[in-house]
Amino acid sequence: MADRASTARPVAPDLRLAQRDPYGLRYTALTLLVISLLFGSIWRVASVGGLVPGSAQAMANGPAWEGWAQPPAYTGKPAIYLNDIDAGPLALPIGTRIQVRMYGEVGDLTLSETVSGRLDPPPASESAQDFEVRQNGTIEIAGTAGRKWDITALPDKAPTILSDGKITREKDGSMNLPFTATDDYGVTGGTATIAVDMAAIDRRYGLGLDPEPRDPLVFDLPLPISGNRAQIAESLIEDISKHPYSNLPVTISLAASDAAGQQGLGEVLHVVLPGKRFFDPLAASLIEMRRDILWSRLNAARSVQILKAVTHRPDDLVRDKGAYLRLRVVLKRLDLQSATLPPEARDEIAEELWNIALIMETGDLDSARERLKRAQDQLDEAIRNGADQAELDRLMQELRDATDAYMQMLADEAARNPDSQSAQNQQTMNMTGNQIQEMMDELQKLIEEGKTAEAAQLAETLRQLMENMKIAEGGGGGGGGPQMPGQKGMQDLQQTLRDQQGLSDDSFSELQNSPQNGQQQGQQPGQQGQQPGQGEQPGQGQQPGKQGQGQNGQQPGQDQNGQGQQGQNGQNQDGQGQNGQAQNGQGSNNQNGTGGQSLAQRQQSLRDRLNALRNGQLPGDGSEQGQNGRSAIDDAGRAIDLAERALRDGDLSGALDKQAEAMEGMRQALRDLGKAMAQEQRQNGQSSEGQQFGQNGDPNGSRDPLGREQGQYDSGSAITGSRNGIPDQQNIYRRAQNLLEEIRRRSAEQNRPESERDYLRRLLDLF
Repeated sequence: MADRASTARPVAPDLRLAQRDPYGLRYTALTLLVISLLFGSIWRVASVGGLVPGSAQAMANGPAWEGWAQPPAYTGKPAIYLNDIDAGPLALPIGTRIQVRMYGEVGDLTLSETVSGRLDPPPASESAQDFEVRQNGTIEIAGTAGRKWDITALPDKAPTILSDGKITREKDGSMNLPFTATDDYGVTGGTATIAVDMAAIDRRYGLGLDPEPRDPLVFDLPLPISGNRAQIAESLIEDISKHPYSNLPVTISLAASDAAGQQGLGEVLHVVLPGKRFFDPLAASLIEMRRDILWSRLNAARSVQILKAVTHRPDDLVRDKGAYLRLRVVLKRLDLQSATLPPEARDEIAEELWNIALIMETGDLDSARERLKRAQDQLDEAIRNGADQAELDRLMQELRDATDAYMQMLADEAARNPDSQSAQNQQTMNMTGNQIQEMMDELQKLIEEGKTAEAAQLAETLRQLMENMKIAEGGGGGGGGPQMPGQKGMQDLQQTLRDQQGLSDDSFSELQNSPQNGQQQGQQPGQQGQQPGQGEQPGQGQQPGKQGQGQNGQQPGQDQNGQGQQGQNGQNQDGQGQNGQAQNGQGSNNQNGTGGQSLAQRQQSLRDRLNALRNGQLPGDGSEQGQNGRSAIDDAGRAIDLAERALRDGDLSGALDKQAEAMEGMRQALRDLGKAMAQEQRQNGQSSEGQQFGQNGDPNGSRDPLGREQGQYDSGSAITGSRNGIPDQQNIYRRAQNLLEEIRRRSAEQNRPESERDYLRRLLDLF
């Protein structure tokens, strides 16, 4: 045992505490020690006694209060903590919400106030008080640490609005009304109400009758999207040229509102409502008669008589034969319905009179194209002959004006006929317009630098670009690419319409140059034409000779080989393309035979072609639109029959009326069948824009539906192999501004559903 005891050794100590402290409390103690050393002091231990339960209970149960003043949100003012506000005067906006909470024994603190005007206030000792400031007065909290304020209630002033400038007319006839609106906290809305000023109207002629009841025009005033609205200066721009009150004395009442629901009224303006002005005498007379029938339907009979008198001798008055033919159709319809003119028919006639007046005032698309071609030829000739700088500058400006007019005519045509090819190519025209402006600027620069060779080459490139636009606008040429079922029939129908337009032009020329024209035009206004055999020789066989006729007796518009040239007379009224060339490359009369044919024989030939089209393949078979198109073709066929009969009887005036009806029927058929074909293309998964009539004028199909060149996108997102790149920042801003103005315009249209206008207003508030 002694030996064993001598070998005994002490057990080594184990300092690992993890087994004995599984929750790591030792670290918590160490952390508390470090915090106490950093932030505490041994001399502050006594202060902890204030946190004992007895002291906390005493503080909660003792008399104390808290108060807040929250001004209305639309004022933009912050909330006020009343405990930080010393007693004395205090100014608060009317509508400020006062909230007071009192702690302690009931009755230790009381509240009294005279600012809410309440008739049944709660007890003064109630611990929770909630009221609004409505008038001047006092707020007093009586008791321990009580306080008293003398409240001045700041009223919310009503907004003010006035027109700070004269109402003006924009270039397109739109009204421009500048105004200024102010409010102490911000304007939230405004309206302009336009009503006819009966006391200032000259009650004569068509305005002598009492007008039919019409609601005043109400427009929402434009407001800034963001920023301070306490004082705004904007302009209301609206195109109301088509309204019956256009160019008449009216009253304009401006009103502005604020967030408090208050409305401020401006001074009533007595002005003449700006509208589009017409300087062509015949166009101005059409607009005046249009205004009269919109003023009162009882003016219909009087308007018919005046229009008949105005168009009695149209030789030196009518510049556009197509517009004159459309006018005759409208005049006949108005004459038949003048006794009982329904509102729907009145509105349709008024719209057609407006379109005819626009054509007579500004000319048709063909005249704009001819003006552009003439300006291009003159500039090319001047560059080749080395004209001086002043002459080149003048011709360059003429080219710019002609190009602008042509582009505007394309845009107007697309707006008037949304189903036409021009409307479907609108985006292509917009993109091409930017290229044209850039090329013109470059051409101007080359001319000023005297680089005639480069200028001539660029002018030729510009000419080719405009020619491509003409092809795209006219529906393209022949084949190249697969055709949809019925597309060939649509093209033939278009060509038939062009030929009918040419025949109508020749009939009109024949009527003007007839020896008996003076006798025929001397009829009473109520007569629509002559009876067979009166005033006109039968139009059979050879036409009477007249100036401009070929040596071999050709019809007007035909050369000595019998090939038609009448296509140069202009384009049909729907912008369906030029009449200058038929599909086979010859004039439109070459399908009808030689130049010896009479007008009646040519009319019969067109009737046969229309019958063949009716029995051939047309789009929309079995659909409602297709059936409507075929019915319109039948109506056109019946009108052509009557026109042929009138031509054989020598009644050129009656034939013109029926020819105009036939053209209107064919145009309606093109619209209906075009919709039917577009529907078929959508069902077949094809794009109607990309496939309609020759791929936008590109027979090789090398352009996309927007008319841009096909290409690949590189890593920089620019299209390679074409001139189309990413729009620059300026174009992006311009596009954004256009979208914003469009949203503003639509949100101001009172006839839109309230849900849509509310959505548009939310968009404006968001952006």
